[in-house]
Amino acid sequence: MSMAPDMHVILRLPTRTLFEGRALRLRAVAPTGAFGILPNHVDFVTALVPSVLTVQTVDGVERFFGLDEGVLLKKGHVVSVSALRGVLGEDLLSLQQTVESTFVQMDEEERQARAALSRLEADMVRRFADLQRPQP
Repeated sequence: MSMAPDMHVILRLPTRTLFEGRALRLRAVAPTGAFGILPNHVDFVTALVPSVLTVQTVDGVERFFGLDEGVLLKKGHVVSVSALRGVLGEDLLSLQQTVESTFVQMDEEERQARAALSRLEADMVRRFADLQRPQP
């Protein structure tokens, strides 16, 4: 592998790509603690815990992402991050507010979806039970 001045970072969520671009460094948090990656870091893979992921782009701008659990894969000059949920914040204060509002809303929507699914499952079980009863 040749020495590189930067790395390509891709941050994916289940429904979309949250960030893709060139970066000088990246900071994240694994179950064993916080770590940083520079462009010529050794290849590896790790789980990520709910935390803040920081990316310094090649133009010197730091981007802050609030992530739920996920996985980070560093291979060559490419860093791929896949997370269950994630949001971009302009700074740490706005990120905290965005995470709170977005994740609370997502949790409520997930709760409603689980309740609807439970009702559908219960209805399906009742219908199967009705099919097994002898007809008069």
